[in-house]
Amino acid sequence: MSNETASAKRHVHVACAIIERDGLVLSALRKASANLPLKWEFPGGKLEPGEELEECLRRELIEEMGVEIAVGRPLTPATHSYENLTVTLYPFVCSITAGEIVLYEHTAITWLPPATLHELDWAEADFPIIAEYQQSVLAQPAA
Repeated sequence: MSNETASAKRHVHVACAIIERDGLVLSALRKASANLPLKWEFPGGKLEPGEELEECLRRELIEEMGVEIAVGRPLTPATHSYENLTVTLYPFVCSITAGEIVLYEHTAITWLPPATLHELDWAEADFPIIAEYQQSVLAQPAA
């Protein structure tokens, strides 16, 4: 790849929600028509100019799934370079506070135990987030 191509590559900043419920984590399947078709991801979306990450996440979850969320602790942002763009994900552990999930932007969802998240076919940018999340959750002693 030439330097010209590398500098022209789009860089998007995305807030994403690791939604927990009853010891399980929500994973969402991208539509076949989307970028990274039929890959699993944590729901969320692109940061708008001047928008705070938490605001972005709340807005995106209403738009994508029709639910209101409580935004909890952040995890380490992760940057991944795909062939046509670079994405930086800003993950937050969240919970649903109102509404029932409606799939406006995804083909399917599934709720999985944290230890089995890696079994899905994830978008590559999510791998370091999954690893950090699993480490943080699985290292905690059971209540």
